[in-house]
Amino acid sequence: MGIHPTAIIAEGAVVPPSCTVGPYCTVGPHVVLGEECELVSHVVLDGHTTMGRRNKVYSFACLGISPQDLKYKNEPTRLAIGDENVIREYVTISRGTAGGGGTTRVGDGCLIMAYVHIGHDSKIGDGCILANGATLAGHVTVEEYAVVGALNPVHQFCTIGRYAYIGGGTTITQDVLPYSLTSVRRENRAFGLNKIGLERRGFTPDELKQLRAAYKLLQTSKLNTAQALEAIREKVASGEFGERVGYLADFIAKSERGVIK
Repeated sequence: MGIHPTAIIAEGAVVPPSCTVGPYCTVGPHVVLGEECELVSHVVLDGHTTMGRRNKVYSFACLGISPQDLKYKNEPTRLAIGDENVIREYVTISRGTAGGGGTTRVGDGCLIMAYVHIGHDSKIGDGCILANGATLAGHVTVEEYAVVGALNPVHQFCTIGRYAYIGGGTTITQDVLPYSLTSVRRENRAFGLNKIGLERRGFTPDELKQLRAAYKLLQTSKLNTAQALEAIREKVASGEFGERVGYLADFIAKSERGVIK
């Protein structure tokens, strides 16, 4: 534990004694670290950035940097990072913008692999995995336990639903359905449930059965999306489908960019 003599800690920064700050790290004056964080080396923390407990940040990551937005005029916006995240080499995470809510957020227990970019005002839920080179534009929401594959560009204002898994190299321009396995072959499609991932997260066989039935209603050519949602909601109301399916229906109904079906 300790601060390497080559590190630069600005006056005003809060770095508890339990933290480790490696060689050539730079910590700005408005940065607040939680207990037992580790900055491996050459890490840049800037802006009004707060970080929870036991985060590990690898070399050349730049967190809390100013947003890549021409409208940004150096307002005191924020980056808030939770607990126990692993942030690998060359990751960049921009702080928020005044027009976008002011804060970029990362939850707890995420793995953010090398060369990932998280744009301004994005929201990353707990337990997410962002694989190498995933690139999130501004205002992107990644809900809990979703996996964004390697080299995935995600368009601004898109939402990736809970427990979704996106295959590598897929360009995301619409919302990604919760629980889905989404990838690109000739075109972007949801290829069904992320069954293995859901089982690992403790989904019961009955919950998986309900989700399959709901997806079947969404995929049938006999029903448009509005009709399929109505049918799903009727089954939720009757108790045939549970809260997992109810959330799926709410997600689709609230989507502003449309969903990848």
